Amino acid sequence: MPHTTVIRTSQAPAPAHVFSQGIRKGNLLQVSGQGPMDPDTNTYIAPGDVHAQTLRTLENIRAILEAGDASVEDVLMFRVYLTDQSLFPAMNEAYGEFISANVPSGNLPCRTTVFVGLPHPEMLVEIDALAAL
Repeated sequence: MPHTTVIRTSQAPAPAHVFSQGIRKGNLLQVSGQGPMDPDTNTYIAPGDVHAQTLRTLENIRAILEAGDASVEDVLMFRVYLTDQSLFPAMNEAYGEFISANVPSGNLPCRTTVFVGLPHPEMLVEIDALAAL
C-alpha cells in the first residue's frame, strides 16, 4: 500500500477541521476544493469578480501542489465549480491566463466545469485538482 502524506501550507487557506488541503498517496496528489480566500487575511476576495476569484483560487491550488513537491505541470485534472453559467467566460479567461503562465510545456490538463451552489455566498468559484508525480 502506498505511503500517505498530508499536505499542509500556510501559503493557502487553512482547511476546515474535517479535511486536508491535500493528500499525496504514492505518485498521486489530490488537492481539496479551494476557493477565492486570501491565506494571509482568511477572507474571501473580489466580491462579484469571478476573474479575480478564479486566479486567487488557482494560486491557492498552486501553493498546495508546490507544498506536495508538485507543480501545475503535474495536474491531470482540474474540476471547476461555478455558481452560474453566465460566469463561465470570465472564469475561462482567467483559467487560460493561469494555465498559460504555469504550464510552459503546453501539455494542457483536463478540466470539467459544473454549475452548483457553493458553501459561502461570497464564493463564485471553487476548484480542485488531481496531480500525478
